[in-house]
Amino acid sequence: MAENIARDASYYTIPELVELFALTPGKIRRLIEDHQLAAVRVDGVLCVPTEFVQDDHPLPPLRGTLLVLLDAGFSDDEAVEWLMTENEELGERPIDSLLAGRKSAVRRATQALAF
Repeated sequence: MAENIARDASYYTIPELVELFALTPGKIRRLIEDHQLAAVRVDGVLCVPTEFVQDDHPLPPLRGTLLVLLDAGFSDDEAVEWLMTENEELGERPIDSLLAGRKSAVRRATQALAF
């Protein structure tokens, strides 16, 4: 999966996030485990799409969206792919809608996936 979006996406590695957030690697992994961030393996390296980070913290509406996707049965990789892929209902990638402050539209699109 990650290879499908890897060509067009840019990523932070865990060491890069450690520096950006001024946190330990364990705390970065905790952000991923708690779904504050989502990560995929790219060429065997755990990476977080740069769009999932705003300034020096996780994008605030990301966690709720990830939880809805996971509740709908998506794996972590599938959730990242959904966020990073053009969505017909939204007319753009869901991550772009989140970045533009259109969290409600993204949540409506995710809720339809659970049925």
